[in-house]
Amino acid sequence: MTTLSAQTGATPHQSSPSQRDADAASTAQRRPARAFSVDELRKAIAAGVIDTVLLAVPDLQGRLKGKRYGARHFLDRVLDGGAEMCAYLLATDVDMTPADGFALTSWASGYEDMTVVPDPSTLRILPWMPRTAIVLGNAIGLGEEPIEVAPRQVLRHQLTRLAAHGLHAQAGLETEFMLYRGTYNPAAGIGPGGLMPVAEENLDYALDHTPDADRLFRRLQGSLSKAGMPVEAIKTEGAPGQVEVTFPYGAALPACDNHFVFKHAVRTLAGRSGMTATFMASPQTGLASGLHLHISLTRSGNPMITDPTGRLSEIGEQAIAGLLTALPGLAPLYAPNVNSYKRYVPGSFAPTRMTWGWDNRTCAVRVTGHGAGVHLEIRVPGADANPYLALSAALASMIHGIERQLTPPTPCTSNAYEATDAVLLPLTLDQARSAFRHSPVAQEAFGKGVVEHYAHLAQLELDHHRGIVTDAEQARWFTRA
Repeated sequence: MTTLSAQTGATPHQSSPSQRDADAASTAQRRPARAFSVDELRKAIAAGVIDTVLLAVPDLQGRLKGKRYGARHFLDRVLDGGAEMCAYLLATDVDMTPADGFALTSWASGYEDMTVVPDPSTLRILPWMPRTAIVLGNAIGLGEEPIEVAPRQVLRHQLTRLAAHGLHAQAGLETEFMLYRGTYNPAAGIGPGGLMPVAEENLDYALDHTPDADRLFRRLQGSLSKAGMPVEAIKTEGAPGQVEVTFPYGAALPACDNHFVFKHAVRTLAGRSGMTATFMASPQTGLASGLHLHISLTRSGNPMITDPTGRLSEIGEQAIAGLLTALPGLAPLYAPNVNSYKRYVPGSFAPTRMTWGWDNRTCAVRVTGHGAGVHLEIRVPGADANPYLALSAALASMIHGIERQLTPPTPCTSNAYEATDAVLLPLTLDQARSAFRHSPVAQEAFGKGVVEHYAHLAQLELDHHRGIVTDAEQARWFTRA
């Protein structure tokens, strides 16, 4: 590995300690293949390369929340012992409104603190923020136990359940989002006079993008690579202004960790380019953005979805059957708000029925890949899904199928939107919440506390929308009622 001293012709014994620190920090910043180590962070701080560390905890809605620290203070006081943050970060709606009804914290309990303990494996430099690093934290309760409703912990629990069967999950996330010119103003909205898509036509698979879009894609790709998160591909999608980013396969928990940092990068870089990015599932009528989960299972490093002949293995069949059976009852974990359900429209490439098929994009579960790379693509979650929770729902369903030794129906070889004998996905958040609360799979996989927590979160969303009169209602009924 080339260091600054080698580049300048100096021999190692000629460089001073401060120069060696700067050399190590510079080398670490250029390294694209992995996260930043604590030792590299110390050297970067000593060299003045890093002066700020963000300690972040993923919230229920799929956002990063936390605190900024002076880098030296972080090393001295936060790295080992963690930091106190109000527990309502894991018990609030998207507006950050303190609300009763959660067992974790409330007005009745005085909104006590939780401890957020840094997870050093998530430490990264943020190239899109000057001299700044970020580390994700684990939420710890008063009894010094992980908070079970924290999204990272929810996923850890499912990975532990999977490991009890000798299985491990690999995941690759494929994310769609919409990109608009301008800064979002609720009064102006989207359309003439408000935000306009960065493209005016279908640019699916296009390689001739506008100069401003091309610059943003280059900045995003370069920044993520420097942060140790190289993308697999960036492409424009079928809707004007829609973008898809895919990441290489990796361990399940880091894949979700990276997704949060990725969204931070997209929003930050888009804003600096005079654009607005949204991860809404359906930001406009007729538009749908998904978060497709590519999942494979391994045992002792060997792929388990297919057998040596390339056919689905018994475990592969059971996993698919579990997904088809259990996923409809876990919808609040992958379709968390009212808007999420407006994505499930025939002909949208978002599924409406629980079907599976080989390389069939109309299905909810698509078997794709070749040879040892055959895996399952779960097309149900929308772009608004919290990836920890969406992946947890998928894994819990697969475990259900494996433990019950379920058998899937015959694969769909035609238009799955016309498969009237297949189970429909929930049509509304209200319907999904009720099914979730009463799902035996949810109770067994997540426990009563987690189910009630996320069911209450769904209820807060329903309560918010119940009394609001929308523009669409006014346009349809104002002069006709």
